[in-house]
Amino acid sequence: MKTIGIFGSTGSIGKQTLEVIAAQKNRFTIKFLTAQSNIELLLAQAFVWHPEAVCIRDEKYYQKVKNALAGTSIQVFCGEKGLLALAQWPDTELVLTAVVGFAGLASTIAAIEHGKHVALANKETLVVAGEIITQLSHKNKVHLLPVDSEHSAIFQCLCGETMESVEKVILTASGGPFRGKDPTYLANVSKHQALKHPNWTMGQKITIDSATLMNKGLEVIEAKWLFQLKPEQIDVVIHPQSIIHSMVSFNDGSIKAQMGWPDMKLPIQYALGWPERLHNQLPRFDFGQVPHLDFEEADRSTFKNLDLAFFAMQQGGNAPCILNAANEIAVSSFLADKLSFLQMSDVIEHCLQKVTYIPSPILADYFETDKETRSIAVEFISKLNYINNKYI
Repeated sequence: MKTIGIFGSTGSIGKQTLEVIAAQKNRFTIKFLTAQSNIELLLAQAFVWHPEAVCIRDEKYYQKVKNALAGTSIQVFCGEKGLLALAQWPDTELVLTAVVGFAGLASTIAAIEHGKHVALANKETLVVAGEIITQLSHKNKVHLLPVDSEHSAIFQCLCGETMESVEKVILTASGGPFRGKDPTYLANVSKHQALKHPNWTMGQKITIDSATLMNKGLEVIEAKWLFQLKPEQIDVVIHPQSIIHSMVSFNDGSIKAQMGWPDMKLPIQYALGWPERLHNQLPRFDFGQVPHLDFEEADRSTFKNLDLAFFAMQQGGNAPCILNAANEIAVSSFLADKLSFLQMSDVIEHCLQKVTYIPSPILADYFETDKETRSIAVEFISKLNYINNKYI
């Protein structure tokens, strides 16, 4: 029985992880679960799975959770300190980090420092502090196992290969709900349109990131660190069917691709079960149902977020941290109807120009950069709203 802890058990990935584990009950044991503020679902999960501990990150719900679990042996923690305590929970072999955004960084670092293998569903961790994370994992002999379908595909394609033979990796993107649309169309799209992804069911933040292609931009940076690649070894191609999840091109001209239905349960299971490939009852791919596979270049001029991500990767230092923090604020503001779809890119570009650039940051610099970026982003959005309200 492999022992598992889940950071972010009430989110989309966390819930699907528990579904995977439910189908493989004889292989996994849950040690702990955490949530941001969804106490109803956290409590429901706790009563089903009986973990040794739970943590509610929003401290105002601590007493309610503690009272609800008073008749059990489950220990209750709260806040950032609680997450850090669970990151070093004894006898936990693997932690799955599914916390959205920058908030997942500290607990991931703590888990690695305490020798826990990490199934990484929080791409922002590597985007923000990829160099530190990879160095720590190497030092502590910890495996970083990708959960994103694209990185899982690359990971699988690299099995049995040497990195010296890799020419480049090719990340596939569905193109989201606005594939092929021009800036005139995008200027007036609503959040409701942006949240209708054609192939995947995901949380709100990642769905908006998919619509702007920022999700693919973050994955580009994540791939650099996960697989120790040079920026010129990473490419993106639009593949609307989402059947090929990513590819690896080798120095002899061969290309390997990993294929399957767009279902996150498969990469989740692969990360949890690695190095074994576990049998399951998920639907099998049927070539008869997909008579053709299409590919096209990504439109980096219309979907500027992807271009900005490549720029931040080339810049290095704390530039990806700036990109990530500005994007988190921009997406939140778009969902709150405070920004238009195209203005999200304006916010990110502004922050990349204005926030203090640090070529060789230490860990403390990332936290300061995140704070500075969010402040500058909020200020810039306020100015945009003032201009819009006054002149339009």
